[in-house]
Amino acid sequence: MACSWTCSRILGLSLGTTALLAAGANILLLFPNWDTTYLLRGLVGKHAMLGSGLWGGGLMVFTAATFISLIGWGCCCFKSRGPCRSILTALLASGLALLGALICFIICGVALKDGPFCMYDASFFNETHTWKYGYPFKDLHNRNYLYNHSLWTAVCLEPAKAVVWHVSLFIFLLCINLVQMILVVIHFMNSFLGLFCILCKKS
Repeated sequence: MACSWTCSRILGLSLGTTALLAAGANILLLFPNWDTTYLLRGLVGKHAMLGSGLWGGGLMVFTAATFISLIGWGCCCFKSRGPCRSILTALLASGLALLGALICFIICGVALKDGPFCMYDASFFNETHTWKYGYPFKDLHNRNYLYNHSLWTAVCLEPAKAVVWHVSLFIFLLCINLVQMILVVIHFMNSFLGLFCILCKKS
């Protein structure tokens, strides 16, 4: 059981760190090129504005990480609780973290598919208007912008390096979410092992 609690402490700290990183990445997405004017003018993409890195991969995971850490250290009310109740609470916390990370992962995947929100030359796509804000890569058939780097500077005109900012931060968020899900799976296994040890000891 001591090994199980130690594992919970490490996993709780690791999940908490990834939650802070996810929140930080989402905040950066709101300020393309470190410029606050885009947010003030409402020219930030819907995927960034959803804030899944803040409340999903961030707050939900951080809340779960706090519970897991408290259980691991036996702090507060978890000190007087029985080990079975503590482990069941840890499993519920893991479920919360998994849900938050999964939601954020899906939204990041959609964001990468749709591409960045930017000002582009609509005549590039044979449209009537010349300049407008939108998602130029969303309906770009037969040309995946993620692999065709020549489109990164040719299409989005403002913000500068909008595609690089969008792609790098959302890929970073995807990686963070993947790490979170792996940590949660490890914690599930750790909790079940701890519960199994308690039941075997009682029997």
